[in-house]
Amino acid sequence: MSDKFNRFKEIVGEVSDIGHAASVLGWDQQVNMPPGGGEARGQQLATLSKIAQEKFTSDEMGQLLEDLQKDYTDPETDEGAILRVASRAYDKARRVPPEFVAEQAIAATKAFEAWVEAKGKSDFSIFQPFLEKNVELVKRYVAFFPPADHPYDVLLDDYEPGMKTAEVKEIFNNLRPKQVSLLKAISEAKQVRDDFLHKKYNEQKIWNFSEKIIAKFGYDFNRGRQDKAPHPFETTFSVNDVRITNRFEPGNPLATLFSAMHECGHALYELGVAQEYERTPLESGTSLAVHESQSRMWENLVGRSFPFWEHFFPEIKKTFPSQLDGVSLKTFYKGINKVEPSFIRVNADEATYNMHIMLRLELEIGMVDGSIAIKDLPEIWNEKMRDYLGITPPSDALGVLQDIHWSYGSIGYFSTYALGNIVSAQLWERINKDIKDLGEQIRKGQFSVLREWLRENVHKYGHKYDPQDLVQKITGSKIDSAAYVRYLTKKYSDIYGL
Repeated sequence: MSDKFNRFKEIVGEVSDIGHAASVLGWDQQVNMPPGGGEARGQQLATLSKIAQEKFTSDEMGQLLEDLQKDYTDPETDEGAILRVASRAYDKARRVPPEFVAEQAIAATKAFEAWVEAKGKSDFSIFQPFLEKNVELVKRYVAFFPPADHPYDVLLDDYEPGMKTAEVKEIFNNLRPKQVSLLKAISEAKQVRDDFLHKKYNEQKIWNFSEKIIAKFGYDFNRGRQDKAPHPFETTFSVNDVRITNRFEPGNPLATLFSAMHECGHALYELGVAQEYERTPLESGTSLAVHESQSRMWENLVGRSFPFWEHFFPEIKKTFPSQLDGVSLKTFYKGINKVEPSFIRVNADEATYNMHIMLRLELEIGMVDGSIAIKDLPEIWNEKMRDYLGITPPSDALGVLQDIHWSYGSIGYFSTYALGNIVSAQLWERINKDIKDLGEQIRKGQFSVLREWLRENVHKYGHKYDPQDLVQKITGSKIDSAAYVRYLTKKYSDIYGL
């Protein structure tokens, strides 16, 4: 390897170190930090963000990239992929002044603290001025880039490289009528019972059970941990330090189990990236949609499947004998898959979940193009909830304030959740062709073959392949909703006797 490439790797390694240090501070902000530390933490994150931006966008880095791309031209090699991803990131980063990056970091920290307070008091007006600032910054960020077909394209590209707003709309427009048709059929069928899911469950026992499940999935507690936070998330400090957070909701106690599975899916992806990609531009997952395909797969296609609970139901019934007294495996399985419009996205069933995402996508596009005023968000949110799901949130906390993303200025993110659902089903069909007895393995509580298939076909590549290319490489087609529609139709036809 040339001296120039070694110098390039030295710089991107230092940028990676700074980014991970900032991630530690961000994790601590949500898990441990006292409320009074918010202002100082914002400044600390701003300083680190600015240093990383200046280091990565230096003239030296630009010259190294220009020179090295002449020497490493094969995109299939690790070196070629590293340079491709770094060059793309460099071109984008050079357009954004370091001072702006610092300003965004400070604004996000203040907005997060305001969001926590606003959600606790269920009062959007507390959060409104901070969200207005974040949206103003987002619009300024878009203006740093050449005009796109839609200004939202610039934001979407940060989370789903190469994807356009028009493409997402086309995928959703194709999916929406099929999901609406399925929901209509389910609404006309006899509803399943789930009262046993909403009884009082011991929080610590639920927490312990969640950790037992993800340990079986293969989450390595020597390289990770699960802590409490206002909103569940996964964060990566290195390939050997990948952490998740979770929460307990007294009114929906088993949600802790599914949140743990979801975040574990993200963590297994990060833990499975090839060790040699550490401190390089390939060290993380290729996109948010592919990342969400992993989390939604472990949460839903595995964790809400009948074979999964054939294995775990005797143990959870033994752990909670009074809550599950008289509840059969079949009744429990149907209950955890009950289809019913609900206010909270992260707890939504699989058949309604994407409707939450489509709603948020419309709101984000409206905020970015100026057709929606921030002050009107609660009212518009409630209107769209009625249109999409037939229910109206009774409070801001159960409506417009439920998600953390806008407090961080993470606009452009939400569609990747639905895209992740779609990709998960595409991968699942491929997996079942390759692992003929997958259902039987899950029934026995054996997940290593599935995990290793994912590691070999998805995880180890990190960001080596762009998302559409990776999906094509594995499944033979780009992101397409057909497999997801087949999955939902089969599952809910069985549950509801359609």
